[in-house]
Amino acid sequence: MAVDAAPDRDSDLLEETDPELSEALACVFGIRAHELRTYRALLRVPDSTVADLADELDRDRSNVSRSLSTLREAGLATRRRRLLDGGGHVFEYTATPPAAARELLHEALDAWAAGVHDRIEEFADETA
Repeated sequence: MAVDAAPDRDSDLLEETDPELSEALACVFGIRAHELRTYRALLRVPDSTVADLADELDRDRSNVSRSLSTLREAGLATRRRRLLDGGGHVFEYTATPPAAARELLHEALDAWAAGVHDRIEEFADETA
């Protein structure tokens, strides 16, 4: 996972005195409001299919599927394949628990800070 050290995206979070976990997730991972809604829905209803979530969120299945892809890329959701009795399969999704999501945030912020420190050192070397 690449961490984007974009100060303009981080400024809203830094101005908050008590940011919500969802705000931190949006800031650090760059996920949007509809992806946060999908994450919250997965927390409420684990092992959901795309169809389940589309109904829960009143959104198109293709949009829900894209949100789930983004969440999976960020490590905020997992997918498992369930075989159907009549043949075929369906994917079920589960949200990464908030405690684990917080750990992912810490790791991403640590990586971001290390990148900033490296840039500062590069700047210092260039000005010498």
